[in-house]
Amino acid sequence: MTKTTRVMLAVLAACGASAAMAQSSVNVYGRVNTTVEHQKIGSESRSAMESNSSFIGFRGTEDLGNGLKAGFQLEGQFNSDDGSGAGGAFNFKRHSEVNLSGNFGTVRLGKFYVGSYLATADYISMHNHDTGTSADALYAYVFPDGNQLSYRSPEFGGVTAEFNYGFGEKANRTSSLPGVDLTPVLGTASVAGEHKGAFDAALNYNNGPLGLGLGYTQAKTETATFDLKEQQLGLRASYTINSLTLGAYYQYYKADADVVDTKRHAYRLAAMYTLGASEFHANVGRAQSYKGDLDGSKTSATQWTLGYNYNLSKRTKVYGYFTKINNGDDAAYGVTNAGDNFRSIAVGVRHLF
Repeated sequence: MTKTTRVMLAVLAACGASAAMAQSSVNVYGRVNTTVEHQKIGSESRSAMESNSSFIGFRGTEDLGNGLKAGFQLEGQFNSDDGSGAGGAFNFKRHSEVNLSGNFGTVRLGKFYVGSYLATADYISMHNHDTGTSADALYAYVFPDGNQLSYRSPEFGGVTAEFNYGFGEKANRTSSLPGVDLTPVLGTASVAGEHKGAFDAALNYNNGPLGLGLGYTQAKTETATFDLKEQQLGLRASYTINSLTLGAYYQYYKADADVVDTKRHAYRLAAMYTLGASEFHANVGRAQSYKGDLDGSKTSATQWTLGYNYNLSKRTKVYGYFTKINNGDDAAYGVTNAGDNFRSIAVGVRHLF
């Protein structure tokens, strides 16, 4: 090897090192969360192993200078009970975004949970991060998945704001009222039509032990015979007193169309008490019966959970819970057939990496 060749190789190596230093490394992270359960659905009982939203993710940022950063985040969900991809094939449908951030806030494009859900129901799901059979079955998530443009503001005095717009792109969308079969009204269980766009706005306030949240969503679906407009408004409050954390949310949901006009109220109360490595959890939610065109239907439901977590480390815990959903005769929250109840006794392990 000549002296000139050695010098050229050294220069190339230095250039490569400089380029690598200029970009942030990609972080790999995720969650493996698996339970063994004894379930009862209606009159049928079974034992099962369940994957509770296990996923693997990749994220990274690049410093562009002058306070501007570019970033990305990808998350793919898999079934931890058998190793298969969620829905039959591995993909990044759980979370997929590219973003730009700076002193002005953060602009995001892709697919992700909207701010109204994160500001309200997500805060109250303290036991198992709103996953698995103990997940909140009563909250109405209105925003269609994907094709989102989002802006998140910087924090001002503990307050952050987030706005999402969903591009319809004339895509097909199937919508159904949470926990209710529309067959008696429409002759079909759900509404299939063209996604005509959606909007979501949220406010979060966090100051020491006090947390407050507000979220509003609107989505439209156009069918061959009518247009459906769905709306939800949610409010949340949480407070921590030493080892005790209390939280609650309220949600108003309304579906409006030429052939059906109905609304519903729902709420949830949650508590967590920590003692060393132990966590004691309790929550109860209630969805009232639909009114309007579904007035008189027995569509109310109650869901409650008692849980215990033991944190082996900051990333690993073992836990157990008892959860139950009591449905009215015309309600189908967490089940397929209206009027069936759901119950599960579960033990599990969750590991974060």
